[in-house]
Amino acid sequence: MKKIVATAALLSLFGAAQAEVNTYAIDPTHTFASFEIGHMGTSTLRGRFDKKEGSVQLDRAGKSGKVEITVDTTSISTGTAPFDGHLKSKDFFDVANHPSAKFVGDKFVFDGDKLSAVSGTLTLLGKTQPVTLKASRFNCYMNPMFKREVCGGDFETTLQRSQWGMGWGLDMGAPNDVRLLVQVEAIKQ
Repeated sequence: MKKIVATAALLSLFGAAQAEVNTYAIDPTHTFASFEIGHMGTSTLRGRFDKKEGSVQLDRAGKSGKVEITVDTTSISTGTAPFDGHLKSKDFFDVANHPSAKFVGDKFVFDGDKLSAVSGTLTLLGKTQPVTLKASRFNCYMNPMFKREVCGGDFETTLQRSQWGMGWGLDMGAPNDVRLLVQVEAIKQ
């Protein structure tokens, strides 16, 4: 029995030694957080957040990780200043009281060697709700300029904005569903 316990302990240590958690810093020049929402059944309105930061811890062999991305909601940009102003108001993002939103994902789902989803929480307007971002085009490569590994991909989900208390216009027929798209590249540290 002691031999079995000792063997299990050695195997456990060997497995732990094989896990390699790497840390990556979000590259803000190759990371984009944007959204799409229908406008009264006729067209699609789009916007983005120009300022974002964060980090990723990734263990590809262990198929696990953690990601934290903070978006500066005051940096919202739709290309139309009056619309940006309305989105910054209490009707929507209330940036005076909530100048940032944060996604923390700690459940990574892999399909083979490819990351297929990240689940965690999104904190927006002071409320935290569960969110799963589906991944596509996940890849890691050696960046020829940085001479370091870069990992990233395209992630998306559809949110119901009312879950965070963003209900302006729902009674007038404005949609509740918002498509959130996040393209991320992160540089190994």
